[in-house]
Amino acid sequence: MTYTGAYVSLKENIEMVKEELNQEEKLFESAVKTERFVKKYKMPLIGIVSTIFVILVGNSVYQASLASAQTASNEAYIELLKDPSDTKAAGILEDNNPSLFDAWKLQTALTNNDIEVLESLRSSSSPIVADLASYESAALKKDMAALNEYALNQEAVLKDLAILNEAVLLMQEGKTQEAQERLKMIDKKSSLQKIVTLLQHYGVK
Repeated sequence: MTYTGAYVSLKENIEMVKEELNQEEKLFESAVKTERFVKKYKMPLIGIVSTIFVILVGNSVYQASLASAQTASNEAYIELLKDPSDTKAAGILEDNNPSLFDAWKLQTALTNNDIEVLESLRSSSSPIVADLASYESAALKKDMAALNEYALNQEAVLKDLAILNEAVLLMQEGKTQEAQERLKMIDKKSSLQKIVTLLQHYGVK
C-alpha cells in the first residue's frame, strides 16, 4: 500500500467515524427531546390515552346496552301480544323501544276501533305509525275533511285509499260529480283501480 493510498484510507475511516458520531449525536438529541417532551406533556398524554380508553370502553358498553335494550323490547312485545293488559311489559317496551311501543298501540287501537288512541298516535315519533294512525282515525270517523287533508300529503302511505274512502262518502251524500272527480285522482297504476272502475260504472251515476 502506498503512502497516498494509506492516507486516503485513513481519511475515509475518519469520515466514517465522524458520520457515525454525528448519527449517534442526532439519536441522542432526539432521545433527549423525546424525553423532555414526555416529561413536559406527561399528564396531557396520560389524559388523552385515558380519554381514548374511556371512549372505547364506553362505546362497547353502549353497544352492549343497545343489544340488551333490543332483547328486552322484543321480549316485552311478545308478552304484550299474549296479554295486552300486561302493564309491566308495556312499560319496558315504551322505555326501550318507543317506536315499537307505538306500533303495538296502533295494532291494539285498530283491533278495538279506538279513535282516541289513534288520534294520540298521529304525533308518534315513528313516521309510519303517525301516517297510518292519521288515515285510520279519519276513516273511522268518516271525516271527509281529514281524509282530504291526509290525501293531499304526497308522502302519505295510503293516499289512494283515502281518496277512495272520500269518494264513497261523497256518493253516500249524493255528491256524485265530486265523487267522480275524486276517483280520477287515484293513480292509474294503483291496486285499487278495479274498485275504482266498479264505482265509476255502478256506484256513480
